[in-house]
Amino acid sequence: MDETVAEFIKRTILKIPMIEMMTVLKAWDFLSENQLQTINFRKRKESLAQDLVLLCEENGVSLNDAALLDIIYTQFHRHQRVWDVFQMAKEPGDDIDLSDMEQFKSSFKKILQRALKNALTIASKHHQIVKMDLRSRYLDSLKAIVFKQYNQNFETHNSAIPLQERTLGLDINMDSRIIHENRIEKDRVQRVTQEIFGDYSQPRLEFAQYKLETKFKSDLNGGILAEREEPLRCLVKFSSPHLLEALKSLAPAGIADAPLSPLLTCIPSKGMNYFKIKDK
Repeated sequence: MDETVAEFIKRTILKIPMIEMMTVLKAWDFLSENQLQTINFRKRKESLAQDLVLLCEENGVSLNDAALLDIIYTQFHRHQRVWDVFQMAKEPGDDIDLSDMEQFKSSFKKILQRALKNALTIASKHHQIVKMDLRSRYLDSLKAIVFKQYNQNFETHNSAIPLQERTLGLDINMDSRIIHENRIEKDRVQRVTQEIFGDYSQPRLEFAQYKLETKFKSDLNGGILAEREEPLRCLVKFSSPHLLEALKSLAPAGIADAPLSPLLTCIPSKGMNYFKIKDK
């Protein structure tokens, strides 16, 4: 077995938590059931990895097999990575057809020795691939945003009671007119929030980043910044375990006015969570 392949397999095995080892190896489906039964999982991980490398060598493991093991590990731990989204484009007039996934996989494997970006471009028969300003740890949410599939359930960190349903209790002695006005405002906020975000759970993103570049403007003459030629630069980042659900909850919770700024609410529709804002 090639030393590079052996080292690749060993490094991948060492990354796999012991509690998941058997599950990952079975999903890989490269070692037989009898071979898996011979493995002593009580050994130190370094020694275990060496035993597994020897078993793989007996089966004539290839680089493709080793790469598949790494892919399976990545699928199990996909939330530990931040994933980028790329948009593929064809020449004007070309039909876009990715329905034949087997043909795509076959073409992709044949040209995998080229750079990954070129391999994707050729295998999918597109003329260019452009990186989008969209990143997240959650692949299902990225797919939902790109393909506008929001009406599905996404795992959340919300407690049993959604934030928008947690309202401050009203004083029983409060004027009935104030209570009526509060209810009208609450209904308006709920309506506006639903119009913007819908009544379904939001795709899961952990952050949105805004880079601002603007020239200094002032009605006053003079000053240190008035003659500055370089634009002022500012970076603002919003972070949350579930940013879109958090934004959706702000107005109903009374933390922000409704509607929120379009810069915050346009994230799913624009398919972006990285924004660059410049002077027109």
